[in-house]
This record gives sequence, structure tokens and C-alpha cells, in this order.
Amino acid sequence: MTAILPGATIGILGGGQLGRMVAMAGRSLGYRIQVMDPDPSCPARFVVDACFEGAWDDARAAADLARGCDVVTLEIEQVSIASLEAAGRHAPVRPSAELLHVIQNRIRQKQWLRERGFPLGPWHPVRSEQDLTDAVATLGGRCFVKSAQGGYDGRSQVKIGFGDETRAADAWRLLGQQPCVAEQALELDREISVMVARSPRGETKSFPSATNHHERQILVWSVIPSLLSSAIEARAQKLACEIADSFTLEGLLAVEMFLTKDGELLVNELAPRPHNSYHASERACVTSQFEQHVRAVCDLPLGDVSVVQPAAIANLLGDLWLDHPPGSPASEARGGGHTPHFDRALAVPGVRVHLYEKHQPRKGRKMGHLSAVGKTPEEAVERVLEAQALL
Repeated sequence: MTAILPGATIGILGGGQLGRMVAMAGRSLGYRIQVMDPDPSCPARFVVDACFEGAWDDARAAADLARGCDVVTLEIEQVSIASLEAAGRHAPVRPSAELLHVIQNRIRQKQWLRERGFPLGPWHPVRSEQDLTDAVATLGGRCFVKSAQGGYDGRSQVKIGFGDETRAADAWRLLGQQPCVAEQALELDREISVMVARSPRGETKSFPSATNHHERQILVWSVIPSLLSSAIEARAQKLACEIADSFTLEGLLAVEMFLTKDGELLVNELAPRPHNSYHASERACVTSQFEQHVRAVCDLPLGDVSVVQPAAIANLLGDLWLDHPPGSPASEARGGGHTPHFDRALAVPGVRVHLYEKHQPRKGRKMGHLSAVGKTPEEAVERVLEAQALL
């Protein structure tokens, strides 16, 4: 296996914030970068050599991207298998279309994990309203229902049995009467993730786990390291690496996990790309997830993932811009604009601002994040949340 050395061209299917940050890491290493995205003014557009406009199922645009590249990777699971196969006729595609086929459908993903003995919480595939009614009863009445295909950051998900009186029939209708999965609500100690990198030559490295805090199924803050006991950390690392090896992964794989109150470690979901919960790796670890992604897909030696200092991130959603429109009292206090007070956030020791150059804020849309370092993970979280409150 021959490494793809700096000076070569990397193609990225997807030009969102993850593609942007991978591109920035790649450019620092000396690579040329091209992306394909449905939005010609996507966040990566401003830091790459070329941007091809194309929908996720536009196989011709994917092929056009790949023709000028030495390797192609992705930053979003919505890319069609046909697009990956079209790109693969011109350059190696990492991760593979076979891996993405499993992961981009939640029913297939959970069946794949179950068949190989990986631990999951109770769940049922749902393909009809009656299936969902039966699943809710079997799972004890409280569950999360998620579309099988697509949906993230809390979208295409419905909670049943949490006091909101949502019934199975309502959930089936809200999710578009399409296949979905019903997952039993669990008593959780915390949610964690482990990021694994694996190169084509088979070298594998996993980052220390991150602890993640969600509200309304959207990640609010995350911190590295997660301060699990050494025994649970070892189990989490082993589980994530075994999944990556089972896939013969080439690239990155984020393994989201639940740690239940009774000490069970269960797989939640998989993401074959950089992950929101590892943005803090830019400040916490010797090698960031973005540089590691480039190293992995180019078959370079993988970087050191040791923690240099604890670091936390807090997401900045479009709500922050929209909650104080021009003319409102809060906006007047800001001098009539509706840009958050980043200067105040930057006054908190150890805090940085990371914005994605998305020009249209929308509720729930990730516009950027704050990061903070601290002597302990708790101090890093405290600082990043203090800075967020000052915005």
C-alpha cells in the first residue's frame, strides 16, 4: 500500500462544517482539496481549491469531483451509494460504499451490529403503524422512534410515553409513514463517544472517550477526556476498535454509546466521518480528528491521540442569532445588530470561537462552536458554558 503524500488532491463529498475543517487540516499538511456539495456557497467553499455543485445522489458530479483527485472521502452519510460507486471508478473512496450502505440505514446498522454480537439496547424495526404499536407495547411504553433513513440532530425523531401524549399512530404519521426503528428509553448514567481511525494498511488508533450532553436530542456540550473508570474506558475502546475492524474501516468511525446506570455499555449509533463530539480534539489532543481523518484516508502513519489538556466545546445554534432580531430590546442593547457578543465570550480564559461561515441562521442549525481548555474536564466545561452564557 502506497501512501498518498502531501501535494496530492483530496476530494470530499460534502462541504459542510466537517468538510471545511477537514479541508483546513489537509491544507496545513500541504494537500489540495476539492469538495462536492448541493450548496455552491457551502462552508468549505471558502477554504478549498474547487467546489463542484451537486446533490447527494448526483453520480455525475461525484465522478467529476473524483477525476481530479487522488483519494475521495466524505463528511456526511446522505451521499448516495451510486455517487460513491461513480467516484470509485476514478479514485479510491474511503470509507467504502459497503460500509456506508450499512450505516446510512438504522435498521441495517442495528441488524449488522446485532448479528456480530455487539451490545445494543432493546429495539424493534418498524415498517408499519401496527409494527410501531406492537413495538411500543413490547418496549414498555417509553421509547424513541427514529426514521431508518436520514435525520440527525434530533430531526426525524419522535418520543413516545414521555407525558406528551404522542401515540404510535401520531409518531408514524409525523415520521412520514416510512420505515423506522423504535428504541427503548434507558436509564442512563451518561452518553459517550469513541472516535476510531483506521488506515488502509490496517493501523488503528482510538481517541480517549468524550462525554456528551444532549438537550432535545441535539449535542449541547462535549468534553475530552470523559473521566470514566479505567475499566469502562477500556471496554469502550475495545468495543469501538472491534467495530472498526469488523468493517475493515478506512477513515474515521465515531461510535456513540450509552452507559446505563447499572453499568451496561451499549452502542447507540455509528458515524463514518468526523463527529461533533470530537471538535474538542483540536485543543485536547496531540492530533485533531480532522488531521487524523486526512492521515487515515491518505494511508499516512496515524497521529498521536494522547490528551495534552482537557478541552470542551459548546455548540452555537442559529437560535442564538434569531432570538434577538433587530429592533428587539436585546438587539438594541447590542447596538442594533444581531451578532452574538463574541468579544465577551473571548474574555473567558482559555476560550476560542469557531465559526463555519454559514450565512443564514436557522433554528437548530449549527453555526459554530466555542471551545475551552481547563486544568480538569470539569473546569473546561465550566469555562465553555460561562462563555456561551455571555453571548
